[in-house]
Amino acid sequence: MVTIQETELKERVILAVRTAQRLGRSILMSEVHKVDNINPLSFFNSGSERYLGERFYWKDPSEEVVIIGLGISKQIQSDQATDRFFHVEEEWAKFLKDSHIFNPYKENGLGPVMFGGFSFDPLKAKTSLWSKYADSLFHIPKYMLTIVEGQTFLTTNMVCTPNDDVTLFEKVNNERAQLLSSPEQDFTFSPAKLTQTKEISPRQWKQSVDDLVMDLKNGPLKKVVLARELRLFFDNNIKAEVILENLYNQQRDSFIFAFESNGDCFIGATPERLVKKQGNDVFSTCLAGSIKRGKTEEEDEILGQTLLNDQKNLIEHGFVVEMIKEALEESCEEIILPDKPRLMKIRDIQHLYTPVIGKCHNDASLLLLVERLHPTPALGGLPKQEAVEKIRQSEELDRGFYAAPLGWVDYRGNGEFAVSIRSGLIQGQEASLFAGCGVVANSDSESEYLETSLKFKPMLRALGGK
Repeated sequence: MVTIQETELKERVILAVRTAQRLGRSILMSEVHKVDNINPLSFFNSGSERYLGERFYWKDPSEEVVIIGLGISKQIQSDQATDRFFHVEEEWAKFLKDSHIFNPYKENGLGPVMFGGFSFDPLKAKTSLWSKYADSLFHIPKYMLTIVEGQTFLTTNMVCTPNDDVTLFEKVNNERAQLLSSPEQDFTFSPAKLTQTKEISPRQWKQSVDDLVMDLKNGPLKKVVLARELRLFFDNNIKAEVILENLYNQQRDSFIFAFESNGDCFIGATPERLVKKQGNDVFSTCLAGSIKRGKTEEEDEILGQTLLNDQKNLIEHGFVVEMIKEALEESCEEIILPDKPRLMKIRDIQHLYTPVIGKCHNDASLLLLVERLHPTPALGGLPKQEAVEKIRQSEELDRGFYAAPLGWVDYRGNGEFAVSIRSGLIQGQEASLFAGCGVVANSDSESEYLETSLKFKPMLRALGGK
């Protein structure tokens, strides 16, 4: 497997401990090593005992970047509703201050990386459903595997305190050696069997859509997205490892993620990027308007053309394009935007899709961009603030991290966030799936209900349903 020099780690730990003693506070020591290829799912699985509840997994659609974190060296969390993006950024900068980072590589996603996200609406009354997740929650892992364009790297992050000594090095060295040998083991997890599926208040949800349509016809709102929940029950504890592998096999062309917190696991396969930042290059996605896939190539083509010419969906998509363009104009000196949408085809659904590329100003951080873009009209509505307030009043569901920004930021300010749709929350022997749709003045509640049923399918299938 991989040999990492012990003396290097020992010297670096001693150096960081001395800095911590001199400054009288904890200091981060982070080092990166290039290693042999390790299967990312096997690495995630290897933490199933020692790091259960403290893991994350991230894969972008092209598999250009795959990141897996095990253990928590630092947690940044807050339930404050105002300035929450700024607060996380401030805590991140404070944590990185005076840190010792040993990273000779230029690739993104190496060294100190924080992974996590924000709730959809911090002003919405919190329920027990999302009690394990703060409204802002990020983990900086102890051990992180990053695969970038086929190259594999291991980052070790450790927080050194003024009271630490050389025994910290011994502890970390032993843990890391064990971890690097673990992925070679064969991990087998038995899938839990789905025993019951329960729709949460379907009649009330349809009535909410009907009531909202009346409001849209008579008021200033143009569009509001309403979401609903499907609760699943199993004969045993659901294994995130099984669901993750199913998503990887079934939805490989999506962002696939898993984020554990205090025993629960938020997991999904979303097609929608919110924003990606590489230096001053910014990438975003307008995704709104959907239709099912065809059973034959000919039917699929007809359905796709129907979507490309459907006025309701084109108007809804136009709202998203305009809002994302306006949000990025505040931070970018240049924006490239196609004239019309194209189709994004995933396993069960095809969407109207418009990619956006921009050049941002030097002072535009990734979290600032996330704040300006969230929520897009595809998940909130228009006008933005009024739509979120309407969702807060009308929607029975506590969305938590559903439809919210989830992703990662490295210490150089690069990273990527997706919109966490096509997702579910695993809680022991139960799971909640979430799906929403855009309601406009000419919406029909039965059609919108069927659309959400279609959007449940990817996660339902991954969990063993149909």
